[in-house]
Amino acid sequence: MNLKIQIEDGNSKSIVRLSGEIDVYTAPKLKDALLPLTKRQGTILEVDLELVNYMDSTGLGVFVNALKLSKENRCNLILVNLQDTVLRLFQITGLHEIMDLNSTIRGVEE
Repeated sequence: MNLKIQIEDGNSKSIVRLSGEIDVYTAPKLKDALLPLTKRQGTILEVDLELVNYMDSTGLGVFVNALKLSKENRCNLILVNLQDTVLRLFQITGLHEIMDLNSTIRGVEE
């Protein structure tokens, strides 16, 4: 499966809507789209993962890199609408404790 990326870019907030799978093949595409948005100081970067049904460790790496850059640039990175399987990856690795996750799919609250 492929990864589709839709970006709604505003002055103080950007929303990145993802659909498909984030894996070793699609992670470079996500990285190229996401990382430049983390370099805007004082902005909010919201990543909507509602339609992402699979993610592997390569995808986690992209989000860790995005978190690092967003902190360096005082950009607020928020991941929203995580599917249960994707949320579990963040929980297993402990990343849910350092990343701003707002998961509301299927009654899951973080």
